[in-house]
Amino acid sequence: MRIRLSQMDRRRFLRGTGTALALPLLGSLLGRESCAATRENPKRFASFYFADGVPMPLPNDPAYQDWAWFPHGSGSEFTLTKCMETLEPLRDQLTVLSGFSHVAARNVHGHNNADQFLTAAATGTGDMEYVNTISIDQLYANQIGDQTRIASLVMSTDGGTGTARGAHTMSFDRQGRPIPSEHRPKQIFDKLFVTSDADSAKRLALSRSALDDMLADAQSLRTMLSAEDRKQLDEYMESVRQAETKVEKAKHWLDAPLPKIDADHLNLELSVDEPREYLQIMFELIYLAFRTDSTRVATYQIRRENGVGKSDHLARAVGFNLAHQLTHETKNPDGWKNLGIYCRFLNEEFGRLVTRLKETPEPAGSGSMLDNTLLFFGSASSAFHLSRNYPLILAGGKNLGFKHGQYINMAGTNYQGGPWMGAREPWQDKATREDLPLSNLYVTMLQRLGLPLDRFADSTGKVDEV
Repeated sequence: MRIRLSQMDRRRFLRGTGTALALPLLGSLLGRESCAATRENPKRFASFYFADGVPMPLPNDPAYQDWAWFPHGSGSEFTLTKCMETLEPLRDQLTVLSGFSHVAARNVHGHNNADQFLTAAATGTGDMEYVNTISIDQLYANQIGDQTRIASLVMSTDGGTGTARGAHTMSFDRQGRPIPSEHRPKQIFDKLFVTSDADSAKRLALSRSALDDMLADAQSLRTMLSAEDRKQLDEYMESVRQAETKVEKAKHWLDAPLPKIDADHLNLELSVDEPREYLQIMFELIYLAFRTDSTRVATYQIRRENGVGKSDHLARAVGFNLAHQLTHETKNPDGWKNLGIYCRFLNEEFGRLVTRLKETPEPAGSGSMLDNTLLFFGSASSAFHLSRNYPLILAGGKNLGFKHGQYINMAGTNYQGGPWMGAREPWQDKATREDLPLSNLYVTMLQRLGLPLDRFADSTGKVDEV
């Protein structure tokens, strides 16, 4: 099939027999009018939430130097601990923040807070009083979602919506209703790489390779591309092929039924590397969604709170059993270290996505994809069940005005934490200082993404330091 440049619109596809694969933006395929229209860099946003908090040993604890999650120091003079050192090569691409939390959540149990991470809503503590509001990803998607085929990509490790204060999704609509998340890589892969027209309704099949039908089309297309675009197309096709293979490998774990009695027994067949590969393919799918301009908004919730569901087995990627259990065992020998090793794993995989975006030039734009993509990574718990001083990382977005290579240390070094000894929990103790509203950061983020607003939820200002 001969491809005419005049037939190529901004949503380009390679077509096989009844299937279609979204193409990345390629400058050679943009006519003069299209090139002018797309010259302004896209502004992308992705948020990642991980459950149950991080290591926060107190300064007098021997584990403080190596296994505290937050860096030591402040400003540009900071040292990453062993929890974070995998991010050292990306130091100038990210900002670590401490001393922020949601006002309405500071005095409630840490397991109640995933629901309001992106909304800042006062969701209460009882089922009858539960009310939520719109999340910032959906606020942004409502403004720019019509510019892409998929308004927003909502993902989690557990799927669906979960329950009140046991969310499986970070995304909530204008009525505060949860938006169901997708946790099956195969379904996400199919959603991203098929057109909606009747001729291409057949889903990509994960047999020998769904890409093989499209190779002839790709070879025809390559003749019209510049050398740089041919290189980008080849790299993209290889990325999709690798993603397809990883989806197939991860499928048997995700399709396994939830254990009814003994979760360990039903998951004995898992290899150590499978949870890591699952996390990697989910991050890779977000990369490909952004690379093809299929969407510019994504959320991914990594595990649900309180150790419920098979996603608690992600800790097996680093030799432990249940991730939630690690937060209860910090009083044991090597307890902080074990939790730190798990957090290091999460940071490493997040860093892998940051690196992918950094190494990919912005198609038909300026800078790298990372320069035009704001990534927000964190949790609504710090120490054991403590709903204060959220562990947070901002990465990317330099073309949006974000400056990095810093630790914005609003909490100070001697902050509430320590192991749980079985009596009162840290969230029940009076705070030793007042956090800044996390919504202040959200106002800053949304403004630089292009939303004309001065307030969000309980915000009292902006965070000009970023």
